[in-house]
Amino acid sequence: MARPLRIVYADAFYHVAARGNEKKSIFKSDKDYGRFLLYVEAAVERYGAVIHAYCLMDNHYHLLLQTPRANLPEIMQYINGSYTTYVNTKRQRAGHLFQGRYKGIVIEADAYAQELSRYIHLNPVRAGVVQNPEGYPWSSYQFYCGKKNAPKWLSTKFILDYFDARTRVAQMKYRQFVQEKPGQRYENPLKGVVASSILGGQEFIRKVKKSYVQHLTYDRNTPGLTALMQRPVAEIMDVVIREFKGMARMQKAVGIYVCHRYSGLRLREIGEYFGIGESGVTQASKRFRVEVENDKKLAVKIETIRTKLGLSNV
Repeated sequence: MARPLRIVYADAFYHVAARGNEKKSIFKSDKDYGRFLLYVEAAVERYGAVIHAYCLMDNHYHLLLQTPRANLPEIMQYINGSYTTYVNTKRQRAGHLFQGRYKGIVIEADAYAQELSRYIHLNPVRAGVVQNPEGYPWSSYQFYCGKKNAPKWLSTKFILDYFDARTRVAQMKYRQFVQEKPGQRYENPLKGVVASSILGGQEFIRKVKKSYVQHLTYDRNTPGLTALMQRPVAEIMDVVIREFKGMARMQKAVGIYVCHRYSGLRLREIGEYFGIGESGVTQASKRFRVEVENDKKLAVKIETIRTKLGLSNV
């Protein structure tokens, strides 16, 4: 089964979402919604999670959260696991409550936190549950617009400070910000997500990949990791050709080796580019690996190519 890529580091911001199994309801009463929020509050106390925004719908939920301790898996295991146990006990059922694993997208907070909070708070409007997000009791919008005082476990300051340092003024401006969109069609900010894992500008994505992805072991069962590690053969060859100018035989040998060992590309894709079969790719790569192991200068050049392309060991 395909596994989502989990990028975990201290003070990371995430958009987290999970749906009910077979899209069935996970919340059937006010007590259910309240109990889920109690587990969210407990995650703040136990694991140091920082909750910036949330919206609970009948068959799914959204959280905008921060992890000072680099412990997203532990936080989500606690919240989803505790709530599943509660529901299974209450409804006298067994098995999975949620559909697969939760989605956890690491985000560039300064660029996307405001827009994602608006997207989260407008969920019940888009679903046709209410006409105004203020009328929905199970999201954090009521605290952002000043309708109610926020609970201690909810952090509204980070996002509101973008609008004004004065709380009341910031709440008014945030309310205007959100109400610019309910009656309009606007692009989902999550459409910009890269490899189902990262949302941010090119520099942010580059830094996250370099610091938290490159060292991971390649795994074809993790599509997000595969997508981040992959480079088209042509892109790899551009770098190889620059490193081995005028050395056609070496360029091909290095290209096959680098593509096979580091790119995550399928053997068929590599073979089609070089005009050889899948077994030919494997054999050529094995032969060249012996050369690399016995030639320190060649090994350094291969490492240079790998580093320039941001590729990891397969």
